[in-house]
Parts: sequence; structure tokens; C-alpha cells
Amino acid sequence: MTDKATALSLLEEEFGKLVKATVKLDNAQLDQRWLDGWSVKDIIAHVLGWEREMIVMLERMGRGEKPLPEGVDYSDPDDWNNRFAVEMRPMNGNTVLAIWHQTHANYARAAAALPDDRFGEKDGKPKTANRILEGNGYEHYREHAAQILEWRKSAGLTEGL
Repeated sequence: MTDKATALSLLEEEFGKLVKATVKLDNAQLDQRWLDGWSVKDIIAHVLGWEREMIVMLERMGRGEKPLPEGVDYSDPDDWNNRFAVEMRPMNGNTVLAIWHQTHANYARAAAALPDDRFGEKDGKPKTANRILEGNGYEHYREHAAQILEWRKSAGLTEGL
């Protein structure tokens, strides 16, 4: 069972690792496509896109509402992933990183505002807050930090790691 404090700690720990995976990359490197046509900038845009969506869900939970807004359907995550990446492609990579840092702060703040009893397990399954922070937070960060670090090593971009 992951209580609120543990979930928030994991969120920040893994966020820090993903941030570290992006340090000392210039705009050309942030824009270089290498993961099925995606760049580091695209990956971060997709991460922050999901964080924005989850902020809405966490805020709704905090008001006692159902997390998923009426009419929103996440059943095709690939479509959402692409939408998030394409939306930010015209932006400078460092701008995307700055937006992500602010979005993450808002995401963490929305999670921290939930009552403690919204975390943990119910009937042997993680509660919604835990699922949100795991799936679109710390596990998501781990997945992409590993990919970015692997790419950086293969490209000889290990400065600052």
C-alpha cells in the first residue's frame, strides 16, 4: 500500500531523475528524433500533456466529483500521446522543459491537496489517486528517463549525467 506521503515522495524522486536525464541538452539535441520518430522534446511534451490532464482529474477528486470529466475518453492513449507531442513541436525545447517544470509543480500540488484517505488501497486495489500518480507520474517518469538515458549514452551525450 502506498500512502500519500510515499506516493508524493516517489513522484518527486522520479521527476528528479527524468529532469536529470534532460540536463545539458541543447535545443538541437532536444529536437533530434530517435524513438520511433520522437525526440526528447516530444517525450517531455507528452509527459506534461498527461500531467495537465491529471491535474483536472485530481482537482475534480478534491471537490468530491468523479475524476474523469464528462465526455473525456482516454481509451486511445496513442492518440492523446501524439496530440500532446504535436501541440508543442513548434516550441523551443527549453520552453517545453520550462512549461513541464511548472506543469509538474501544479500536478504535485493538486495531488498534495487531496485528503490522505484518497490514497492507499481499497479491496486490495490501489485507489484512484495512487493509480494517477503511478501511471502518469513516477512510473511514467521512470520509463522515459530510462529511454532518454539509453539514447544519450548511445549518442555520446553523457555530459552532466
